[in-house]
Amino acid sequence: MVNSVGHADWAHDLAKGLLQTTLPRRWAHTQGVAERAASLAPILGGETDTLIAAALLHDIGYAPDLVDTGMHQLDGARYLRDVVGADDRLCRLVAYHSCADNEARQRDLLDVLTAEFRHEQPNLAQALTYCDMTTDPDGRHLDVEDRLAEIHSRYGRDHLVSQSITASTPCILAAVKSINTALEHSRARNA
Repeated sequence: MVNSVGHADWAHDLAKGLLQTTLPRRWAHTQGVAERAASLAPILGGETDTLIAAALLHDIGYAPDLVDTGMHQLDGARYLRDVVGADDRLCRLVAYHSCADNEARQRDLLDVLTAEFRHEQPNLAQALTYCDMTTDPDGRHLDVEDRLAEIHSRYGRDHLVSQSITASTPCILAAVKSINTALEHSRARNA
C-alpha cells in the first residue's frame, strides 16, 4: 500500500509514466500544477507533500488506459485506489479536485462518486483547486478568470465540461480566494 506522506517522487514517476508520452500537454499542465502546489508550503506546512502528490496525480484519469467512465477525476481515483493501492487521502483529492461533484452530477455519476469516495479536508481540496485553476494546459500560471475562459474556449460553451465548469465557478472562485487570502496573511506575518 502506498501512502501520501513523502511520496511526491513516487507520484511524479507514476504520473509521468501515464501522461508524458500519450498526453504531453496534460503532463506539462500537471507539472505546472505541482509547481504551484510546492509554492503553497508557507500555508500548508507538513501537508505540502500530500498536495504535491495530489497535484501530480490529479489528471491521470485522462490517460487512455485508465478511461472508464469518462470522468477523469473518478477514473483516476479508482486507478489509484484499485490498482496502485494509494492512500485514501490522495484518492479523495483526485476524485473531487476542482469541484468535480458538479461534473459528476452532469454525467449522472454523483451517486457513484459519493458512494466510493468521501470529501477531503477543505484546506487541501481548496489548495488543489487553486493549483489546477491557476495553471494553464501548458503549465504556465495565470489568473483564475483566464483559466476559466480558456476551458470554455477549448471545449466550447455547450460541452459537458464547460457546463460543469460553469456550475463549479462559484466553488472554484471561493477556493482561489481562500488560498490567496491565506497566502496574503502568511506574507504579512513573515514581513
